[in-house]
Amino acid sequence: METKIFLNLAVKDLNKAISFFTELGFSFNPKFTNEKGTCLIIGKNINVMLLVEEFYKTFTNKEICNTAKASEVLISISMESREKVDDILEKAVKAGGTDYIEPKDYGWMYQRTFLDIDGHHWEVFFMDESQIPNN
Repeated sequence: METKIFLNLAVKDLNKAISFFTELGFSFNPKFTNEKGTCLIIGKNINVMLLVEEFYKTFTNKEICNTAKASEVLISISMESREKVDDILEKAVKAGGTDYIEPKDYGWMYQRTFLDIDGHHWEVFFMDESQIPNN
């Protein structure tokens, strides 16, 4: 079996979270979907489990992060173009997310940041590795 990543995030309302990420163009794995959570597919081996808070709590003894006050994780995903980065950001805002930080353009990398409807921090970027400056 290939190694896969399953990032887990607590959500307040599973149906609203599913609607939000559907608007961004993502799909879900029905094998890992029920009333307690769903599996958001990011890539071939990259998934995000969106778990209702009560179910999420069964995996940890720690408090769930209050994303209005603290950052628990920065989720960064690459896009195939600058245009796709802007498109995802526009879709996120239209679906109820927040355009969180001004766009950053490093020449070789272009980055935008949004907060989803549960306040989780997502960075979407396009990177041309052939243009990375040598240090």
